[in-house]
Amino acid sequence: MPPTQAESVIKNIIREIGQECAAHGETVSETLAAFMVKAVVLDPSNGFNMDRTLMKSDVQKLVKLCVSRLLDSKNPSLDTIKMQVYFDMNYTSREEFLEEHHRILESRLGSVIREITDNRACTREELESLYRKIVSYVLLRSGLGSPTDIKVVREATAALQSIFPQAELGTFLTLSKKDKECQLKELTMVVTGIRLFNRDCGKGGEGIDDLPAILQEAIPATTQHIDSQLQIAQDQAYRYTAILETVAKNPLLSMELQPYMLKEALYNMRQYETFLQIILSDIITCAQEVEMMIKQLGAQLEQLKMTVKSKTAVPTSQVFPIFIALSNLWTSFQDETVLISVLSNLTTHLEPFLGTHELLFPEKVMQNLLDGLTVKTDVCRMKEHMEDRVHPVDFRKQEWLFPETTANFDKLLIQYRGFCAYTFATTDGLLLPGNPAIGILKYKEKYYTFNTRDAAYLFAESPENYIDLIKEKAKKNAELIQLLELHQQFETLIPYSQANLRRKVTHSVQTDLSHMRRENCSQVYPPKDASTQSMRESSTRVPRPQIYIAGLRGGQGKITYGVKVNLTRAVDET
Repeated sequence: MPPTQAESVIKNIIREIGQECAAHGETVSETLAAFMVKAVVLDPSNGFNMDRTLMKSDVQKLVKLCVSRLLDSKNPSLDTIKMQVYFDMNYTSREEFLEEHHRILESRLGSVIREITDNRACTREELESLYRKIVSYVLLRSGLGSPTDIKVVREATAALQSIFPQAELGTFLTLSKKDKECQLKELTMVVTGIRLFNRDCGKGGEGIDDLPAILQEAIPATTQHIDSQLQIAQDQAYRYTAILETVAKNPLLSMELQPYMLKEALYNMRQYETFLQIILSDIITCAQEVEMMIKQLGAQLEQLKMTVKSKTAVPTSQVFPIFIALSNLWTSFQDETVLISVLSNLTTHLEPFLGTHELLFPEKVMQNLLDGLTVKTDVCRMKEHMEDRVHPVDFRKQEWLFPETTANFDKLLIQYRGFCAYTFATTDGLLLPGNPAIGILKYKEKYYTFNTRDAAYLFAESPENYIDLIKEKAKKNAELIQLLELHQQFETLIPYSQANLRRKVTHSVQTDLSHMRRENCSQVYPPKDASTQSMRESSTRVPRPQIYIAGLRGGQGKITYGVKVNLTRAVDET
C-alpha cells in the first residue's frame, strides 16, 4: 500500500475511534487514540497478524476493541496510558523548553521589529512615532512592565534617552536591517540593566516584579507539594507490592484477586511516581540555578554601585557590560519563573489520572488485603539483601559491575527503570526494585539489576529467555512500554505528527502490522533511591514541547493568566 494511502487509512481509523467515543460522551485526543491502536494490535489475545496488511474486517475489529478500552472508566491501565500521553505531549527537557520558549518570544516580536527596521521616517512626527515604537519594543522584549502603562513607558523612555537620544535616529536609519536588529537588542539589554539598577537604588522599577523573591517563595512551596504527592504515591505502591508479592506465592489467591487489577494499579502508581521524580528533578535544578543567580545579581549590583559611586559621568565601556549582564541575568530569572509555573501546572494535571485507586481499592478493601502482611519500602528491600552479593568467579562468560570497581557506577543506564528483570519475568509482571549494590549484569552492552543474588544468578543463566518473557508481558500491558522504557522492542505507531509521542517524524506510515517490529534506539535510567528526593539523574527520554503556556511574561497585574498554545507542526513543515 502506498505511504499516502496507508497514512489515510490510519487517520480514518483514529478519526472513527474518536467519533465513536464522542458518541458515548467521551472526548479522546488523536494521540490517545493512536496509542490505543498500538496497544490493541500488540496484545496477542486480540489476534492481529503482525505480518499482513489490515483488512476491512481487521479495521472494524480494531476500532471496536479500541473504543471498548477507551470507554472503560474503571481500568488503571487506561489511566496510565492517558497519563503517559498527557506527559509526553506537555513535558520536555529544560533545555528544549527554554529554547522553544525563546523562539516563541522572538516570533512574537517579529512584526514589531519589522515596523522599526523597515521604517523610512523623515518628518519630526514620523521620527517621534518611530522612537515610541522602539520604546515599546524595548518593553516587550524585556518583559519588564506593560507598554500601555504610562509610568512604565516614561521610565523606559528616560532610560533609553540616556543612551540613545532621539537625535541619533538618523544614524540608526542608515544601518542595514541586520545591524538595526542587533542595535535594538543591545539597547534593550542596556535599558533593562539601567532600570534594574535604578530599582535596586529605590529610584525606579515601575512594573518590575521581584522575581528573586517570588521564586524563593514558589520553589519551596512547589517542592513541598511534589514531595508530599511522591510520598503518597510511594506508600501506595509499597502496599500494592506487598499484596502482589503474597499473591505471586499463592496461585489460589492469585485467581481470587485477578479481577481487582492490582498489577495495573501498581503500574499506574509507579508511572505517576516516575513522572513526579522527573518534575522534582527539574525543580531542584531551578532551585540551584536561582540560588546561584541571586548571588550573581547581588555581586553585579554591588559592582555597579562601586563603579558609579560619587561620579557625575562614567565611561560606557565600564557600565554597559554590567547593564547587559544584569539584563541577561534577569532574563534567566524570567525563564525560571516560567519553568516553575509550567512544572507546577503539569504536576496538578497528573493527579486526575489516579482516579481508579479510590474506586477499586477503598481503604477498607486495602486493609483486608493487607491483613497480616508486612509493607516494605524500596529502601528496606534493598537493605535486606545488601550483603548477598554476586560472586564474579561463579561466571566465566558474564560480566558483573560493582560500585567500588566501576567508574560512574551510579550513572549506568539500567534496563527496566531499575526494576528486577528476573522477578518481573517470572511473576507475570511484579515490580520489585533492583539493588545495584549486589552486582549489575552487563549483557550485550546493556545493564540489569536484581533484587536478590538468586534472581541475578537465574537470570544470568538464560538472559534472552527472560528478556523475551518481559517483552511478551508488555504486549499485554502496553503501558509497560513507557514505564519500563521498552522502546527498543516496540516501535511507536506514528500516523502523523500530532500522534507522535516520541517527536519523531515520518512521511511514510505503514499499515502492515509488521511495521511495529522495527527497532529504534532509546535510553533508560535507573530510579533514584527513594530515601532521598533531593538529587536525581536529570536526563530522561522525553519529547520536545508541543504545548506552550503563553501570557506568563509582562503585564500590569499581579495575577498571571496563562493561555495554552498548541505548537505541533504539520508533517510538511518538518
